[in-house]
Amino acid sequence: MAAGLTYEDIDKLDKATVAIAGLGGIGSHVAALLVRAGIKQLTLIDFDIVDHSNLERQYYFIDQVGQKKVEALFHTLKKINPLLSCNCHDTVIVEDNIETLIKNGDIIVEALDMSQTKTMFISKCLQLFPTKKIVGVSGVAGVNDCELISIEKISENLFIVGDFISEVSPHNKLISTRVCAAASMMAHLVIQIILGLK
Repeated sequence: MAAGLTYEDIDKLDKATVAIAGLGGIGSHVAALLVRAGIKQLTLIDFDIVDHSNLERQYYFIDQVGQKKVEALFHTLKKINPLLSCNCHDTVIVEDNIETLIKNGDIIVEALDMSQTKTMFISKCLQLFPTKKIVGVSGVAGVNDCELISIEKISENLFIVGDFISEVSPHNKLISTRVCAAASMMAHLVIQIILGLK
């Protein structure tokens, strides 16, 4: 039994399903952290391939460059836990396919890049799945203090992690330390929700 977890907690983690939209710096690290925490069922969604530029802050490796992110991440996560089950969707998220992509997730993690897509995705998920919890992210760019990253409860079922000011720009890039700090907070929040602590 993992330290700090009851047998009931472990059973909850074992049965939970988490859908992760976007497998970049945030989503790839959230996935790995959740699997290490005992999550065995994930839905992974991304349309991109692994690029050399991803290696500085995303959970990919040099031998995976050129591979589809959903496939590369799935194989890496299976090395952490061979019992992992994943629904992998190599596709662009649009309004019309969200219901099909997300329906199997008890909890939804929004880790998309573009602010317009993030807003559309969250709005549609709230409309389609009014009882599901959503954990999103906003404002983790640059080298500001990690202590500025916090969790905001926007509504009963929507939580956003970030500092809400540090948007990505040509002069304010994403770096691994701050991305991983936010991803850790998001993964921990997902675990707390599963265990009924949030």
